[in-house]
Amino acid sequence: MKATIASTINAMRDDYIAAVKRLVAIPSVYQDDDSGTPFGQPIDDCLTETLNLCHELGFAIYKDHKGYYGYAEIGDGEQMIGVLGHLDVVPTGELSAWDSAPFEPEIRDGRLYGRGTQDDKGPTLAAIFAVKALIDSGIKLNKRIRFIFGTDEETLWRCIDRYLEKEEVPQCGFTPDSAFPLIHAEKMLIQSWLHGPGDELLQLDCGGALNAVPELAKYEGPLWEELASKLDELGFDFTAEDAEVTVFGKAAHSAAADIKGVNAIARLCMALSELGVTHPAIRFVAEQVGQDANAKEIFGPVEDVSGRLTFNVAQLCIDPQHSKLGIDIRVPVTFSKENFDSDMMAVSEQYDLQYEEFDVLPSLYMPAESPVIQTLMAAYQEVSGDLESQPMTSGGATYARAIPNCVAFGAIFPGRDKVEHMPNEYLIIDDMLKAMNVYANAIYQLQGVEL
Repeated sequence: MKATIASTINAMRDDYIAAVKRLVAIPSVYQDDDSGTPFGQPIDDCLTETLNLCHELGFAIYKDHKGYYGYAEIGDGEQMIGVLGHLDVVPTGELSAWDSAPFEPEIRDGRLYGRGTQDDKGPTLAAIFAVKALIDSGIKLNKRIRFIFGTDEETLWRCIDRYLEKEEVPQCGFTPDSAFPLIHAEKMLIQSWLHGPGDELLQLDCGGALNAVPELAKYEGPLWEELASKLDELGFDFTAEDAEVTVFGKAAHSAAADIKGVNAIARLCMALSELGVTHPAIRFVAEQVGQDANAKEIFGPVEDVSGRLTFNVAQLCIDPQHSKLGIDIRVPVTFSKENFDSDMMAVSEQYDLQYEEFDVLPSLYMPAESPVIQTLMAAYQEVSGDLESQPMTSGGATYARAIPNCVAFGAIFPGRDKVEHMPNEYLIIDDMLKAMNVYANAIYQLQGVEL
């Protein structure tokens, strides 16, 4: 039977690629537009197209009448396994950093490039095609499989909150939004603002999504020549022309800010501070954070089984009336929210900045010996042959937190680069076919788990 499923998956290769291209071509970035949809017309279009695709594959489909979420379901039985994926994507960032257009998916050297290929359209579709392969191979499902499509994962999770208010909650599940073998602990996510005074002379508008390390920060003003000289002295990458200076960093997911990211806003603030700029927001970033994405100056060394605290300065806006810093923090599972709040309030007050909490997602911890984790691990090991990799911890915030007995499960294999939120995001086509085999095996094995 496994050989039949594998053969069926191989035969789906072209259909899978076409499906990914179909969704990646829709620029499903959050927009506050006048379309009457909760998160903008492109996201609503992507949700509709995804449901249409699932209907073509034989799934029963449903779309929330307000457009917050949708789902596709197949199988029989009272119990339900949930597979949670998201269709929204982060902004593309500087287009010049891409080798091909982000929303015109292109295959090069066995990789499919485009925004959303790895996060999370490609993996979500891999799980969908895996279940389709089970059905086409004659497997009868004794539990229902429901694919839940979120549309607000990269911002505030209003989609999944509405789903939980309105719909049946699965007994267990996974989200294909991370790495194999699986993630059994996720740090607390805290996103916040630091508000301060404006400035008549210093005008800045830097950064983008809160969960992405900013890859560039621009300054335009009278200090541009001195700033260029200071950046050169500090060894930071930049360009300077016609009174405009662009500082370059390296984009990465906020959860990996200390490993993969180089924060352009932090570098700009460090240089401005050394030139004598005393604006509180500039001083806060330069003195309390700098290039230390673990923010040890504020919190001390904070680390546990889930990793180190990460601190990403994602946005900096200063105009004549107001200033605002946007910050994304991933807090290890054993570090208390009370201690975090105390430290943040204390340091904010030092700079006369007003701290405002924007969004909080509690941490997740699921014991490695739980039946769901044991089943998923066995399914992964059987297909991959990898008996060394163990359940992992992460700073990422996935939908696994949304329902009981749920973890992040794939779809990136050990040793492969995670390129979500980065320019030239891609998936490896052969890896996604392998992931389909893992997901098919996992869904099949979960049929026999008592939930």
